[in-house]
Amino acid sequence: MTEPYLTTVLEEAEHVAEQHDQVARTTDNQAHEYLRYAGLRVLEGEADHLPADWTPIDGVTVGYGEDTAMCESWGDDVDWWETVPPQDECTRFRVFYPDEYEAVPRIIVDVLSAIGAWRIWTGSAAACGSYDHRERREVHYLWPNGHLVEDLLANRLQGSTATVTPDGGRTGDVRDRMVVTEHSTQRDDLEPRTRRAVDEEMAISLLEKGGRYEVRSASGNRYEVDVVGESCTCPDWDQRTPDGGCKHMRRVDHEIKQGRVPRPDGQLPSTRSKRRPTQRNSS
Repeated sequence: MTEPYLTTVLEEAEHVAEQHDQVARTTDNQAHEYLRYAGLRVLEGEADHLPADWTPIDGVTVGYGEDTAMCESWGDDVDWWETVPPQDECTRFRVFYPDEYEAVPRIIVDVLSAIGAWRIWTGSAAACGSYDHRERREVHYLWPNGHLVEDLLANRLQGSTATVTPDGGRTGDVRDRMVVTEHSTQRDDLEPRTRRAVDEEMAISLLEKGGRYEVRSASGNRYEVDVVGESCTCPDWDQRTPDGGCKHMRRVDHEIKQGRVPRPDGQLPSTRSKRRPTQRNSS
């Protein structure tokens, strides 16, 4: 499900790099800047590259900035960081949308999930001082500096699109395939049921600090995994409670150990590669 959205953002980021390179001239990590600006343009429906069946949502506005810098600027005025503390080397996306939506619109979820961002907060824009957006809701996502999707863009900018194709030509999340390939030795050492869970197309995101994760399968089904309480909302866990966990629990555990999703405490793994982030507008 996420691959078309990933392709869309990559195409727009490539366009931004070629036509609007000034957005990243003063940054150390240009690929990250191109991608987050491309994400803004896609979600606001202003991108030059959108799918033919794209239906933008009226009233969506995107702001972003370096998470720790935003906290230093006005962390005393809002309580967002009580849920997930400020994260070094991360961009925080603030996406405003009409309050007529009972849940976060699917386009927002799919686009930001495609580049590897995870949802950390949602609520009323008015409740956190966003006067200009007081009649809307907002959702926040964190996206780490140095994510593998940056390498996908770098390859495109160098004229190579080989790594953009999903493994075996199958649809799904390219980023999952890249991680499995890069860690093939560790994968081969996995218990067979865990290895099958790793190979299956799933998108994992942290739902709530404390160890609750969302697992979205290729079929579109969504399940909640509690790694601390050791439970899953899938039928397999409900009916059989298999030893070692269901495939969703195994996959979440693997993604945490690989450093691809935050730990249950909301922190990024300390082994993640460091690149100095830069700040852009945050609202």
